[in-house]
Amino acid sequence: MGVTVDVHQVFQYPFEQVVACFLRKYPNPMDNNVIAVKTVEEKKDESTGLIYRKRIAICQNVVPEILRKVSILKVPDIRLEEESWLSLQKRNMAIRSHCLTWTQYASMREESVFQESVENPNWTEFIQRGRISITGAGFFNCILETFASAFLRQGAQKGIRIMEMLLKEQCGAPLVE
Repeated sequence: MGVTVDVHQVFQYPFEQVVACFLRKYPNPMDNNVIAVKTVEEKKDESTGLIYRKRIAICQNVVPEILRKVSILKVPDIRLEEESWLSLQKRNMAIRSHCLTWTQYASMREESVFQESVENPNWTEFIQRGRISITGAGFFNCILETFASAFLRQGAQKGIRIMEMLLKEQCGAPLVE
């Protein structure tokens, strides 16, 4: 079956500031679930200026303790892989991420884009679609997908709040034109 979560946000800050903030967002004391983020590959295509990055995030296992009685859910941390393609020239960054943990039972994928806003070229639009599907857990599939959907939605909202707070701290008040 699976669940999908869509997010749309306009940051009233220029693209370059938003992307720089996103790349420095974690780890952060405002979200203790993200333990570490490590860039494992980075390269720039000199002909196009496109910057490719691959990062691995290590997050705390947030599955409720009662569900961790199932042995496959009893892991200390969850690993995510994020790939991004940044074009400063086109002022957009595409991001794809997926979970590296529990791949035989669950699929978690997110696709995101930061791009110059059509409303105002000094603003940045953020669009994200996350999809989670769980298999092989029998009647637990629906329970786990419901939990995962709520966690994904809350995580996206928390990520936006953190971005807004960091942008305000690092860049000042938003550009309200």
